[in-house]
Formats: sequence, structure tokens, C-alpha cells
Amino acid sequence: MSNYLGLIRRYWDFIPIQDENSICTLLEGNTSLISSTYLGPWLGLRLYLKYEGLNPTGSFKDRGMTVAVSKAIEEGARAIMCASTGNTSASAAAYAAKGGLNCYILVPEGKIARGKLA
Repeated sequence: MSNYLGLIRRYWDFIPIQDENSICTLLEGNTSLISSTYLGPWLGLRLYLKYEGLNPTGSFKDRGMTVAVSKAIEEGARAIMCASTGNTSASAAAYAAKGGLNCYILVPEGKIARGKLA
């Protein structure tokens, strides 16, 4: 079992959160580094790729959303809002749900793939 506590705690000294009780995490970050089998050797170097698809909503957007939602909670917000047609909206909804906030997503009409809607 991992002792990993999420991105904010890992980088606490660099994150603008003061109250540890406001942290909203889904244990994002800590994603794998994968050695490049073909591209690295082709370029003549040792190359590693970061697999951000292992984040809770499958996107690197979770790394910023944990901070944004935690800060919103710290400031006493009751809701968050974003304009998005994809990964940001999925991440915002997941973190808002975890943090007990309402979440409002603005989507331009006809501008989102059906697979992104839930």
C-alpha cells in the first residue's frame, strides 16, 4: 500500500494553500515515468515519458484542479465554475464532488463530443 497523500502535500512548500483541512485530493500525480523504447534511441538519448492518463480523471488537468478546488474551499466558496469542452470540466466536476462543492460547467452549444458528456 502506498503512503502517497496527493500532489498538494508532496509540494506543500510551493502551493498557495495555508489550511491543510481545505485540501481536496483524489491522490492525483505520482504518475509513472515510462522509458521510451523507440523515440529516445532514435534521438540518441535516454528519454522518459510521463503517463498522465493514470490521474483520477485520466488527465493532467487533475494536477491543477486539486490546487484550484482546495483554494476555493479554503476561501469559503460553495461552488466552482469553468468553461470547457473536455478534460477540465471532467476534472472540475470530480474535484467539486469530492470537496462538497456545486460545479457549473459552461459548454458552447454543439462544441462537445458526445463521449465527454455524462
